Amino acid sequence: MHDAPLIEAQHPDRDKPDRAIAMPGAATASAATATDHVPDTIARARKAMADYGKEIAKNGPAAGQLRIDEAVTALAWSIYKPANARRLAEIAVKITGLGNIESKITKNQRKTFGTLRDLMRVKSTDIIEEIPLKGLVKYAKPVGVVAAITPSTNPSATPVNKAMMALKGGNAIIIAPPPTAWAATKPAVDAMRAELNKIGLPQDLVQLLDQPVSRAASSLLMQLSDLVVCTGSQKNVKAAYSSGKPAIGVGLGNVPVMIDSSADLDDAAAKIMASKTFDFATSCSSENALVIVDDVYDAAIAALQRVGGYMADAQERQRIIDRLWSDGILNRQVIAQGPDKLVELFELAEAATGCKFVMVEESGVGSEHPLSGEKLSLVLTVYRASGFADAKARIKEILDYQGRGHSCGIHTQDMDHARDLASNIDVVRVLVNQAHTFGNGGGYDNGLNFTLTMGCGSWQGNAISENLSWRHFVNITHLVTTIPEDCPAEEDLFGNYWAKFGK
Repeated sequence: MHDAPLIEAQHPDRDKPDRAIAMPGAATASAATATDHVPDTIARARKAMADYGKEIAKNGPAAGQLRIDEAVTALAWSIYKPANARRLAEIAVKITGLGNIESKITKNQRKTFGTLRDLMRVKSTDIIEEIPLKGLVKYAKPVGVVAAITPSTNPSATPVNKAMMALKGGNAIIIAPPPTAWAATKPAVDAMRAELNKIGLPQDLVQLLDQPVSRAASSLLMQLSDLVVCTGSQKNVKAAYSSGKPAIGVGLGNVPVMIDSSADLDDAAAKIMASKTFDFATSCSSENALVIVDDVYDAAIAALQRVGGYMADAQERQRIIDRLWSDGILNRQVIAQGPDKLVELFELAEAATGCKFVMVEESGVGSEHPLSGEKLSLVLTVYRASGFADAKARIKEILDYQGRGHSCGIHTQDMDHARDLASNIDVVRVLVNQAHTFGNGGGYDNGLNFTLTMGCGSWQGNAISENLSWRHFVNITHLVTTIPEDCPAEEDLFGNYWAKFGK
C-alpha cells in the first residue's frame, strides 16, 4: 500500500502544480512548440468576442441582453441535458479516477441550473443600474478574453460554470485544464461549442488550450489574456496573480463544522453524511472536521453512526494516518475514493463493511496532527469540546492551520452562537444547519449565488471575499451627472471630535 503513487496535500478543487501545467512527456518538447498555439488561440477568441459584441449591439440593448442570455442558456444546456450530464460524468470519472458518476451528474446539473437561475435574473450589458439620487448610471462592459485555469475534480462542471459567467459579461473564454483532466474537459468544451454553433454564435467564444498543456503555455495564456480566473493549487493561484493581468484565485478548504448542544442531532448527521459523501469528498466545501460539544458528543456520534459513519479504533486510526499520508503527501489511492476501497486500504474491522464514511478522533491541531488538515477523502476528523467557547476556539485553531478565510459551519438552535462565529472567525462563509457541500457554493434555500469558485479574501491571498459571479467578468462605466450639493458644515463632521479632544 505504501508503494501507491502520491500527490501533494491540497485543495480538493486543485491539482498538483506540476501536473496542472505540465503534460506528461512535454518536457522533451521545445518551449516554442509548447506555446506556438497560444497566440492563435487568443486571436481567435478576440475575433469571436468582436463578432459577439456586434451581435449584441445590432438591435439595441434589450435584444442584446436577450442574445447574451441565449448564449448562456446554450452553454447551460450543453451539460444540463440529461444524456450529456451522464456522459460527461462518466468520462470525468474514467479519465481522472476521482469521485463518482452519480454525484458528478448531480453536480453537472444542479450547479448549472442554479447558476443559470442567477444569471437569467440580471442585466449584464449596457445600463445595469441607475441611482437618480446620486446622479449615477452604471454601464456594464466586457473585461475581454478570460483565461480559466480549471481542476481535475470538476473537469466538466467548472469549465461550463466559468464559461456561463464569462459570456454573460460579453467575453470570450479559454479553458486551461490540468493534463490529467484534459481528455475529460475536451468533451465539455466541444459540447459548449456545438450549442453555440446551433444558435448562430461563434464557437471560438469558448476554447480549450491545446495540448501540450505546459507551464510555458499556461503562463503565456495568462499573460496574453485580459483576466485570469484560477481554480488550482496555491502555486497556480500565485502564478495567476503574478501574470501581470487582473486575476481571481481561490483558497484552501478544510472546513470545520460545530455540532452545538442545541443541535437537532439526526438532522445534523443526515446533512453531514450527505455532504461528506458527495462525490467522495472532492469538494472544497466538504466537512473535514467535526467539533462536537461534550454534552451531546456521544449522542451525536451515535446519530452519525446511524447514517453510515464508522468510528475507527486506536489501531485503525494509526493505520489511517500512515496510509493516508507519507511525509505530508496524500496517497493517490485514497483521495476521492469510495468507502469500500477505504475499508480495504485501512484494513478496517468487519463492522466497517457497508459504511459510508470513516470517523477518526483527534485532540490536536497542526503539522504534527495531520488529521487536522484537509484530507480529500471520506475520512472525517472528530473533536470533543467542553462547551461552545472551547468549540469556537478549536474551529479557529483548525482554520489558522489550514483553510482560514474559506468557511465553517454550525448545527445549532441558538442563533447567538451562529452570530458569534460569524463575528469572531475569519472566514467568508458561516453556514447554519446546512449540508456544507450543497450550501457553500450557493443553494436554493440560502442567499449565496451558485458557483464552483469560492473566494477566501485576503486571509488566503485572494482578490475576492465572496462567491465568484458574473459581476467579476464585467467592467463598469459610471455616467456621472450633478446633483444638489452635498457638503456638510465642519461642525457636522468634526464637532464630536472637537468636543472630546479639542481643536
